[in-house]
Amino acid sequence: MTSPPLVPVRAGFLPLVDAALLIAAKEKDFAREEGIDLSLTRETSWANIRDRVSVGHFDVAHMLAPLPIAANLGLSPLDVPFIAPMALGLGGNAVTVSKRLWSALEAQGAPSDGDPARVGAALRNVIKADQTRQERLLVFAVVQSFSGHHYELRYWLAACGIDPDRDLTITVVPPPLMVDALKSGRIDGYCVGEPWNTAAVHDGSGRIVTTKSSIWRSSPEKVLGLTREWAEANPLTLAALLRALYRASLWCEDQSNNAELAALLAGSDYLNLPQAVVLPAIENRIALGDREHRPIADFLTFAGKAATFPWQSHALWFYSQMVRWGQVAHSPHRAQAARLSYRPDLYRQALSGLNVAMPGASSKIEGALTERTHLPAARGQLVLGPDGFFDGVIFDPDRIEEYIAALHKN
Repeated sequence: MTSPPLVPVRAGFLPLVDAALLIAAKEKDFAREEGIDLSLTRETSWANIRDRVSVGHFDVAHMLAPLPIAANLGLSPLDVPFIAPMALGLGGNAVTVSKRLWSALEAQGAPSDGDPARVGAALRNVIKADQTRQERLLVFAVVQSFSGHHYELRYWLAACGIDPDRDLTITVVPPPLMVDALKSGRIDGYCVGEPWNTAAVHDGSGRIVTTKSSIWRSSPEKVLGLTREWAEANPLTLAALLRALYRASLWCEDQSNNAELAALLAGSDYLNLPQAVVLPAIENRIALGDREHRPIADFLTFAGKAATFPWQSHALWFYSQMVRWGQVAHSPHRAQAARLSYRPDLYRQALSGLNVAMPGASSKIEGALTERTHLPAARGQLVLGPDGFFDGVIFDPDRIEEYIAALHKN
């Protein structure tokens, strides 16, 4: 008896370590075992990813977590509703600066351990000194205006007393071009996903000063993004793909697979970089500046802490930052559109037969867990935390009006 033909699914990705679930799903045959012929296409920018999903070149994609929200708020060029039925992990970003800027930060007391509050205080002092001397504004790059990188960079700066709109310039550079932009002096720093921070350290052009996991621990980064139309037309295929990606997340999380995963990602079809540049993020051991790798707690999580669950509280936090920085005006209707961009219902349906411990709620208070916490869940217990923002602020999605009002007072 012959097996049914595989269903083709076209996926786009950018060359980043957090594309691992899609790459492992293909290369380790998790997709094939779920009846899917998964083809992967490397892209050069997040705008290309967004637009090629919008026009049907890709069925699904490795996507910035805020992009589906932006699309559903009418902030994208093409008016196409998106959904995110799965997250592709937690963390994985860092902030890297030029050696020149690092020297100035060190002179102002910046620590070598990546503490965001102390590094931010040093950066504030450098900026004040530059203003006194009427130096040009520092230029920092992010990968896209609607990106976790953009919002966490702004959040960090603002919490440290730096106005992101007046005290420096923020521009957009695609991830693979960040290191060259830094080396050429076009930018002074950037926030990007791995391996493009380690790549700057590896070639001696940059210094990692803090990490996403230090600014917002256990925080979202990429999602599986697709149009609502494709999801509704292909429910069984989508469910099979979610199962394949979940199985891939468990394989990626298994430390015994670290070297093999790094070798897969480093290949010419994917990141096309030395394995030594790819491996640190997978091992959660990052060399901030001197090639001496040090443990960074929860730097990148593929499966643990419900890392693949599409929390609607994550979507609402991104929305709150869009409001904060003037990208959209707040309204209950827009907040609801942001919340419904993430689809935990589809995640639950797809994984219902895999005996996965899943949250009973679709949202949670962000920053409430100061230690690892065992919580009751469907089919067993779930371990979450520690999580939270470096400045101790709590985000309660049920009190988003108060949160937004407080942001505008600061």
